[in-house]
Amino acid sequence: MSDRFKNRSRSAGTRDVVVIGAGHAGLAASYCLNERAIDHVVLERGEIANSWRKERWDSLQLLTPNWQSRLPGYGYSGDNPDGFMSMPEVIDFIAGYARHSGAPVRTHTTVSSVRPERGGYRIETDQGTWQARAVVIASGACNIANKPRVADDLPPGIRSLTPHDYRSPAQLEQGGVLVVGASATGLQLADEIRRAGHEVVIATGEHVRMPRRYRGHDIQFWLDRTGLINQRYDEVDDVARARGLPSPQLIGSHDLPILDLNRLSANGVQIVGRLMGVRNGAAQFSGSLRNVCALADLKMNRLLDGIDEWVLRNSVLCDAPQRFDATRVDESPVLTLDLSKNNIQTVIWATGFRPDYSWLDVPVLDRKGRIRHDGGVVDAPGMYVLGLPVLRRRKSSFIHGIEDDVRDITEHLANYLDDLSGRTYPFTRNAAAGACARTAAA
Repeated sequence: MSDRFKNRSRSAGTRDVVVIGAGHAGLAASYCLNERAIDHVVLERGEIANSWRKERWDSLQLLTPNWQSRLPGYGYSGDNPDGFMSMPEVIDFIAGYARHSGAPVRTHTTVSSVRPERGGYRIETDQGTWQARAVVIASGACNIANKPRVADDLPPGIRSLTPHDYRSPAQLEQGGVLVVGASATGLQLADEIRRAGHEVVIATGEHVRMPRRYRGHDIQFWLDRTGLINQRYDEVDDVARARGLPSPQLIGSHDLPILDLNRLSANGVQIVGRLMGVRNGAAQFSGSLRNVCALADLKMNRLLDGIDEWVLRNSVLCDAPQRFDATRVDESPVLTLDLSKNNIQTVIWATGFRPDYSWLDVPVLDRKGRIRHDGGVVDAPGMYVLGLPVLRRRKSSFIHGIEDDVRDITEHLANYLDDLSGRTYPFTRNAAAGACARTAAA
């Protein structure tokens, strides 16, 4: 960076960069900014790792093995590298990283507005106002649980929960539970609630079936070794679709080689198609369940075929190939379920999450409320985002995936600040696009 910029006055409330969010992504950004001696502050609405503290159910374990728990300059140091962290362990890991890195975090500081100001941004919080030439948004991808409009059509008396509300089966009413969504969250909750003694129905739409272990190793081992998880966003055929895919049907445990719909149905969970609506107290499901499951099976087997080909090509010594049974679907899946007659007392909406950008007063959101960016470089000068799915690589949303992304983004940001020194760009849409193009070429 230029000396002119680094030696700028550091008055109270003014920083070169403001990072929003003190989860793993925001702390990683802080670490890399410190490496470059870029003056910054990290603003966090709650405590460090706040979403892990407040928005996870009790039994959840990290879906990646401990050996993958690493951040810039920091990594797992325990004696169980093949295990999976519990939520308290994840919180301790991230809080330990904050102490290790000496990140300048201001906790309990809620951002209410970010808006352009000549030469940078004005960041309003409940603890005062900050000015910065650049902003890194690391506030997370799962701030708001998606609850579809059909939730409003549930009969009175049925409890409606999201994964942010759910903690354990102990909080549920006696009676049946309808879980809507069959990605990692829906599968895990349906399994846990069924084992607690409730009758469970799971409504199944598009999903990604994946074994926990394959050929003697965790599936993450193979995704890493084959390079699939490291594939860049600009190498993906349809990056918009890749960013919207549901999370794989995994669980943080090696007790089972695979947790899938077959496992649930064997334990008494009723499998139905995608929830299409609720009318006169009856849930209506899609008739495409068989096709949806067949497609998930096909894609899983293609993945395993690719791993097998890589093993053969690289002469890797490991267990023999294996295949898993096709998903079992009833000849005539249920299309209508009377919620009262089937004693459904609770519906859990495991239908995904989305970020919260209600505080972002910069014209960078598309019609669906998603932030417009090119590999984390937002469509506004000096603004960046981290931690979103397939941001720069397929692994971007995982803890271990942030380091490569944040180093790329920090380099881009440093070049932007150098380029900005001595200049002021107007904050118009056309100027924003031009500034991003100039810094991308730097």
